[in-house]
Amino acid sequence: MEVIQSIALLRSKLEEKKETLGTGLKAPVGLVPTMGYLHEGHASLLKAAREASEIVVLSIFVNPLQFGPNEDLDRYPRDTERDLKVAEAAGVDFVFLPQVEEMYPGSRSSRTKVSVSEITSVLCGASRPLHFDGVTTVVAKLLNIVQPDKAFFGLKDAQQVAVISQMVSDLNMPVEIVACPILREEDGLALSSRNVFLSPEQREQALVLSRSLNLAETWMMEHPSFAVEDLRKLIQEFITAHSSLAEIDYVEVLTYPQLDKIDTVFSGETVTLIAALAVKFGSTRLIDNLILSLGK
Repeated sequence: MEVIQSIALLRSKLEEKKETLGTGLKAPVGLVPTMGYLHEGHASLLKAAREASEIVVLSIFVNPLQFGPNEDLDRYPRDTERDLKVAEAAGVDFVFLPQVEEMYPGSRSSRTKVSVSEITSVLCGASRPLHFDGVTTVVAKLLNIVQPDKAFFGLKDAQQVAVISQMVSDLNMPVEIVACPILREEDGLALSSRNVFLSPEQREQALVLSRSLNLAETWMMEHPSFAVEDLRKLIQEFITAHSSLAEIDYVEVLTYPQLDKIDTVFSGETVTLIAALAVKFGSTRLIDNLILSLGK
C-alpha cells in the first residue's frame, strides 16, 4: 500500500499499476472517497471495492467546501494513523491523502463549482445550502484525478448517492456509482464518524432513529394505501415521544432517487420511497434513512 499526497504522483502510479494488469473480469480501478476517521461502514465499502476492482484507491480528505461557516470543519474527527491501518487491512493499493492546498491551490475554495439542482434543495440541502455544491465539486475532482471505473458510496447518506449519481449521469462521466448498504451497530445505530461525539445518554437516545424507521417499515407493510403525511408524522411523533434530547432538523418521506414529494401511495402502486431524517443530540447531528420499494 502506498500513501500519496500529490495528484501528479497518484496519476503516474495508477498508470504504472494499470500497465502491469492482465485483462481480468474485474474493473481496473475502484475508488472509495472518504473524509477519514474510518469505521466498519467505510471498511465495507473498501471490501466491496476490493472484490470488484483490480486496483483500489481510498481517498481521505476533509473537504472544507462542504462545511458551512458555523459547522464542524475544525471539530471533524481525524485519526490518520488508524485510517491507514484500516486501509491496509482492507487491501487498499493507494491511499490518496492530499492537503487542502493540493486540492484547492491558493485558497480553501475553488473558483469552479459543480452544482446539481433540485434534488439538493431538500433534506440536508434545505438546512445546509452550500453543502452539496462542496460535495459534488470535490467528488468531480476526485473522479477526474483517479478516473476510476467504479466509485463506492454508502447509502447512509442516500441523498449524497442520489446527487452524485445525477451529476455523473448529467455530465456523462465514465464511472459506475456503486451504492452500498448502511452498516449498523448491533443495537441498530447507523455507523458514523460523528458517533464519537455522543455522550452515553445521547448514544442511548440516538437509537430512536433506527427504531422510528423500523416502525415506519412495519407500518407501510400493514397499510397497502396510505397518506405519506401520516407516515411522516408517525416517525416524527415517535422520535419526540421516545427521546428528550432529540432536536429534529427534518423528517421527510420522498420518492427515491428523484427526491420528489408524494402525497399518497395506493395499493399495488410501484414506487420506491425514502424515509429520511436528521436529528441533533446536543451539538452532534445524525442522519439515517430507510429506502423501501413498494408494489414490486
